[in-house]
Amino acid sequence: MLYKGKQKIWSDYQKEIPDDHWFYVRSCIRQNFFPASEVTFLRILRDELGKDIYETPHHTTCGGIAYHQECIPQETQMTIIARQFALMTEAGYENYACSCITSFGLYCETLETWHEMPEVLERIRENLWKACRREFNIPKYLAHSSDLVYKFRNEIAERAKYKLVNRFTGEPLKVVEHIGCHYAKMFPSKGVGGAEYPYVLVGMAESWGGNVIDYPERRHCCGYGFRQYHVKANRGYSVSNTHKKFESMEPYHPDFIVTNCPGCPYFLDRWQYVIAEQTGKTYGGDGQGIPVLTYEEMAGLVLGYNPWDIGMQTHQIAVEPLLDKIGVEYDESKKYEGSGGKPLPEPEFPMNIRCC
Repeated sequence: MLYKGKQKIWSDYQKEIPDDHWFYVRSCIRQNFFPASEVTFLRILRDELGKDIYETPHHTTCGGIAYHQECIPQETQMTIIARQFALMTEAGYENYACSCITSFGLYCETLETWHEMPEVLERIRENLWKACRREFNIPKYLAHSSDLVYKFRNEIAERAKYKLVNRFTGEPLKVVEHIGCHYAKMFPSKGVGGAEYPYVLVGMAESWGGNVIDYPERRHCCGYGFRQYHVKANRGYSVSNTHKKFESMEPYHPDFIVTNCPGCPYFLDRWQYVIAEQTGKTYGGDGQGIPVLTYEEMAGLVLGYNPWDIGMQTHQIAVEPLLDKIGVEYDESKKYEGSGGKPLPEPEFPMNIRCC
């Protein structure tokens, strides 16, 4: 009976994720931070798995950052989202997948508001028609793009060239997974595993051979927090949050961190060199940092994609030690090679953290 009870509880944390035919929207900040991740997502879903993933060049930001910073009112933000849904409707799709965690949280909030207050929905329909003469259907299914990679994790495992295993020791790599707050905490029922047992990244890592480690601040915020960072005077709060996480995970010696949020990999990656510059302390072995991956990058490495093609050179923390552990083949001389062999500008290297 205890087992059946646990199975019932776990079933309540699941969500239906259709197999195919998704209208996909990119993230405004991911396109700037880690643009190759979204390209890698499309490559995996379309080329590896043969899925119908449609996107349009006409979609815009969801308005999330402006909304959460109280720069635009809720009805304006909802009308922006309604236009996105209109583009989906016009393209003939009903399954909606977004790349951004902030967008995912806002879509959930908007859909819940419309469900509870239909009069608001009608007002938004009127606003959209007045603004751009468009109409829309509400998506039948809403998913974050990490949900799709999670759904097809076993198919990816079957095609894998590498596993998340240390080739020198034969042991599973120790993985820290970090779930974006707007994925699991705002509307827990909308994410795989909810707020208590988020499984979307754990499922990927375990299916591909890794061992996910637990530590005290596992569910602590990455430190982004919008007004913690976007208001310059508040950035000390941001780096302090990130520092707290690193201090907590340090005793477990993780091999890498994986996230499913646009901001989280950026701050967990960038703040490591800030902490090193300010304090001289690093959290990886031999004076290095802990590599921070997006879930698309993790999937791409498992599938054997060239690490520079999937954007690993855009990280502040060097990824070469991780690539060496997995056994991924790479050409160091092509790390900063652009299209047609044109050399890209190389970054300045910090003083107190090793970058190679």
